[in-house]
Amino acid sequence: MTADRRTETPRTADERTTLAGFLDFQRDTLAMKCAGLTTEQLRARALEPSALSLLGLVRYLAEVERGWFRNVLDGEGLPGFRKHPDGSFVEFDVEDADPDEAFASWHRECDRARELVAAAESLDVLGHHGEEVFPLRWILTHMIEEYARHNGHADLLREHLDGSTGE
Repeated sequence: MTADRRTETPRTADERTTLAGFLDFQRDTLAMKCAGLTTEQLRARALEPSALSLLGLVRYLAEVERGWFRNVLDGEGLPGFRKHPDGSFVEFDVEDADPDEAFASWHRECDRARELVAAAESLDVLGHHGEEVFPLRWILTHMIEEYARHNGHADLLREHLDGSTGE
């Protein structure tokens, strides 16, 4: 893996800056886990029979970013998560997936999410998903948890691929 260039988490900032900083740290962690790998390595399902791959995680998290920030928080109404009839995520079908396209999509969604967070009047701004209501504070906290969980998967996938370990 490349040198650790992750966002420094703030220690003496307001709540929004702290939550956004921790989320960016988690985003940077995923990017770090994927850095320097070939297309084949990014697509590899390293832990059969699981469909998980690093590229699949990037594609999935782009959809999660879009879902929570653009659809729930901003109400854009974009197509939601795509699933196969068996309930598995299309994002994990990576045999023909283009890593450059996947990373570009993920970066666009992360950038848009940052814009929406910065523009929100407060952490109490509410997003909606059907009848459910989610304050921005909850969305940011949930996204930190979502990335942290999947970065644990990324740790195992990366170590299996080339022996790299680390935070």
